[in-house]
Amino acid sequence: MSDLLERLRDRGWRLTAQRRVVAEVLDGDHVHYTADEVHARAADRLPEIARATVYNTLSELVALGEVLEVSTDGRAKRYDPNARHTHQHLVCSRCGTIRDVHPTGDPLAALPENERYGFAIAEATVTYRGVCPNCSGS
Repeated sequence: MSDLLERLRDRGWRLTAQRRVVAEVLDGDHVHYTADEVHARAADRLPEIARATVYNTLSELVALGEVLEVSTDGRAKRYDPNARHTHQHLVCSRCGTIRDVHPTGDPLAALPENERYGFAIAEATVTYRGVCPNCSGS
């Protein structure tokens, strides 16, 4: 059973066939699908699944904190099931591929006190940008 499915079962979330297939599609490392990509993959497994069901399920998973909604550079929102482990994202500026990365150090500590302007900072999100090997030809 996938990590996401286990977490949802532990919460007592009702796993209908539709919800289960959406969770299965989201399972894996470096998964960052758009809602349409989730729907297409879910429909391969469960042809009768409606696009609205996928969107509603993704919204519920985000509201539960089990999936992160990732937006980069005005592109379509993507959904990241790696909500339990602190990480940042590496984004290809050409094709939009997203990879989870785990840099060393604390990004909160990197902001000097005089640049905090009295804010009580709770979190920092860092996005690394570059060109992936597929787009660079390497």
